[in-house]
Amino acid sequence: MNSPTKQTDARVTSIRTIVAASAIGTTIEWYDFLIYATAASLVLNKLFFPTEDPLVGKLLAISTIGVGFFARPFGAVVISHFGDRLGRKSPLILTMVSMGLATTLIGLLPTYASIGIAAPILLVACRLVQGIAVGGEWGGAVLIATEHSPPEKRGFYGSLVQIGFPLGMSLGTASFFALAYLDDKQFMSWGWRIPFLASAALVAIGIFVRLRIDETPDFKDVVREGKISRVPALEAVRNHTKDLLIGLGARITEISWIYVLTIFGLSYAVTTLALPRSLVLGAIALGAAVELITIPLFGHLSDRVGRRPIYLLGCVAAICLSFPIFWALATRDPLMVILAFVVGMSVGHGIMYGVQASFLSEMFPSNLRYTGASLGYQIAAPIGGGLIPLAAAAVVELTHGSTWPVSLLMILIALTTVLAVRAARETAPAAKKAAKKVATAANG
Repeated sequence: MNSPTKQTDARVTSIRTIVAASAIGTTIEWYDFLIYATAASLVLNKLFFPTEDPLVGKLLAISTIGVGFFARPFGAVVISHFGDRLGRKSPLILTMVSMGLATTLIGLLPTYASIGIAAPILLVACRLVQGIAVGGEWGGAVLIATEHSPPEKRGFYGSLVQIGFPLGMSLGTASFFALAYLDDKQFMSWGWRIPFLASAALVAIGIFVRLRIDETPDFKDVVREGKISRVPALEAVRNHTKDLLIGLGARITEISWIYVLTIFGLSYAVTTLALPRSLVLGAIALGAAVELITIPLFGHLSDRVGRRPIYLLGCVAAICLSFPIFWALATRDPLMVILAFVVGMSVGHGIMYGVQASFLSEMFPSNLRYTGASLGYQIAAPIGGGLIPLAAAAVVELTHGSTWPVSLLMILIALTTVLAVRAARETAPAAKKAAKKVATAANG
């Protein structure tokens, strides 16, 4: 018989392997989803939406980013249905294959000059598939990690899956940054396709990794106890309406913040401020790299002091940074531009994102957890990832380059998140135990 120490070491090794495998797969999914946003901000408007008015072309290209965000809640409902009925593992293979095929096809699409109106139609169709895939991806990847984890470490292990977002963004941005040596003609004709075509190799790696993951203990318990829901989405909406609304409110600031920075901010810095594309892409890649530290750090802290205090700290950071970020960009000073993206991403976004996996998943019972967590996470996507960056671009254009309306909007959104998080119950085991001791002592 193995000693307790050896059993503990084996369990830790198993959890680390599972979390690493989940994070690798999520990184590839986000790489695929996010390179589209970078390409739309830089090149797709000219190749797939040619128009005499550059603003119209830019808004059309950015709006196709939103198509993927609007598809994400649909993907959450459909794919999480099977995640709560058949298990966490199988849907993650489906999302990986779907995402990889759609991304590779984008890299092969002929442009408007070659096939006319069919080009943007096919582009939007591929973006829809991307959105559906990523809509079902997050919930499963997070649950694979957190449901294998000890309850007192779910914040930390869940946050390790979250680093798939900045890793995917960093890889995607770095891939475009590496193409900066190409002249505009080379980049426009074939260079932009390389990051999309590279997805095929990455997806093959991701599928291999995910096939090695075991089903979670929590789902096995659901099966053994006969608690599988017939229609998880309907039951989640009916019995957990408040938690779903809290999830939407909690998510809206984080997702709006990161996409205003990396979609609108990229377009604004390059087009309006005439900053070098390589400088801005490098700053975004560096910001994503620093998030590899801040996300797990605050996930770990949430295990100690609670999910709600850390999340509220992230809201305060976003409020305090809303004006300084754009002031720094307006200086056009390279150091200030880099600091704006690095601090905005790693602090304004990283604090909240580090807590999100454990915070949202712990709101729901295990038989509805894939659906509940996915919907709470994805219903904010069309607003924060689709409409807000588009609105920011339109407002700045209409105000002749003024960014103060965008800053005010971000503050109002963050205040909404403060109200949502304050309405939520604390889910971190350590924080709940501490609160119970305080209450017991107060009652004598």
